Amino acid sequence: MNCIIILLIYVLGAVATLASNSKNAAKIALVTSLINAVIALVLTGEYLNGNDISFTQQWISNPNISLSFVVDGLSLTMLLLTTLLLPIIILASFNTLYSKANQLYSLVLFMAFAMAGTFLAQDGLVYYIFWELALLPIFFIGLLWGSDEWKVRKRVMVTFFMYTFAGSLFMLAAFAYLYTLTGSFAWSDLSKAVLSTKEANYIFLAFFLAYGIKIPVFPFHTWQANTYEKSPTIGTMLLSGIMLKMGVYSILRWQMPIAGNVSENILKTVIIFCIIGIIYASLIALRSNNLKRLLAYSSMAHVGLVAAGAYVGNSTGYQGAIIQMVGHGFVMVGLFYLADIISKRYDTYEIKEMGGIRSQAPKFTTFFLIILFASIGLPGTFGFIGEFTLLFALSEKELLYAVFAGTSIILGAYYMLKMFQNAVLGSTQNKVFAEVTTKEYFVLAVICVVLIGLGIYPKLLTDLFIQ
Repeated sequence: MNCIIILLIYVLGAVATLASNSKNAAKIALVTSLINAVIALVLTGEYLNGNDISFTQQWISNPNISLSFVVDGLSLTMLLLTTLLLPIIILASFNTLYSKANQLYSLVLFMAFAMAGTFLAQDGLVYYIFWELALLPIFFIGLLWGSDEWKVRKRVMVTFFMYTFAGSLFMLAAFAYLYTLTGSFAWSDLSKAVLSTKEANYIFLAFFLAYGIKIPVFPFHTWQANTYEKSPTIGTMLLSGIMLKMGVYSILRWQMPIAGNVSENILKTVIIFCIIGIIYASLIALRSNNLKRLLAYSSMAHVGLVAAGAYVGNSTGYQGAIIQMVGHGFVMVGLFYLADIISKRYDTYEIKEMGGIRSQAPKFTTFFLIILFASIGLPGTFGFIGEFTLLFALSEKELLYAVFAGTSIILGAYYMLKMFQNAVLGSTQNKVFAEVTTKEYFVLAVICVVLIGLGIYPKLLTDLFIQ
């Protein structure tokens, strides 16, 4: 068995879901995602036992392009994040009445196919194709099933599409130039390319335009909050939980190994932009009254820290970035799901219109508090492991980086606890908030078990990529 089977099952599941009726679409999508989750766990066992689960096949001889899907610690970790989060995201959307649900869930599975392909591909052009394919489904998910009126959704999603597509063209140009030097798109060849400092600078910046927009890094962030807010919850969870990790993963997989001899001044400037984004997003979150928008800026602040750690270029930053990508994925899926539950009960995302939840739904409040603690990096949760490792990596590079980036922990704790106080505590405002259903309980419990379990025993994950 090799990793290509996961891609094939996602494609077959997407076709089967599209061909089904809307009533059964979510069930087919869930079964497909669960099958791939099990296969990913089996492949993990085979990988840890030393078996080769990669797939390579020559595709085009001129230019030299191979269907190369390689599994190592980094790609396997991201594959697990994708395959394990997807059934949680799909199950969380159950009982939501979507028009043309078969089309929606088919797009969700196709998006998972594209993201998994991005994480596995080790031929530059194949990687680029999957990178671009992942953009199409989320564009249509937000456009067709998002909130607000059509004109607003169209403007937001077109802006998102144009930002990310335009940035990707610079990455394609970088791959084309590298091909002229090496005669290959294979990662193994590109990572060995001998680049002058000038060449490395241009390649690095070309990649940065693609990855900085996707993550997003300040000042390429302007699409994010609106896209998160207007997308349906299932789209927002896919974006925040998995898709934006494509950018950080690509820094670790492609940008730093290929253009690692970039000018130190450029590298410092990029890290500073990441830290500015952390502080900027945290300050905006402090002033946000819309729960979904607040979480969008919170996500930007946390991922800014991940990107800064990834650009440090040492082993600690590498490890911290991977750890925090996984932790952030589960945290953001949990937080946006909690926000969706509140919105369905209270028919609003405005924090000032919430309150009184604790007295009516103690189980919901407990789940909310656990996931919130993980988001602010409380010791004992997986969020603490990632944040501590990243700040330590930044301090190894420059102490001031860690000092300024560390403000995200203080600001994050303040605005998240303030949000919790206003949204969950206080008076009921004459509104009824029902306790969690069995489905909601299961989804939130799984997320909390992962965040606490990996917080107590992170070795379960780190064994995959720390050899």
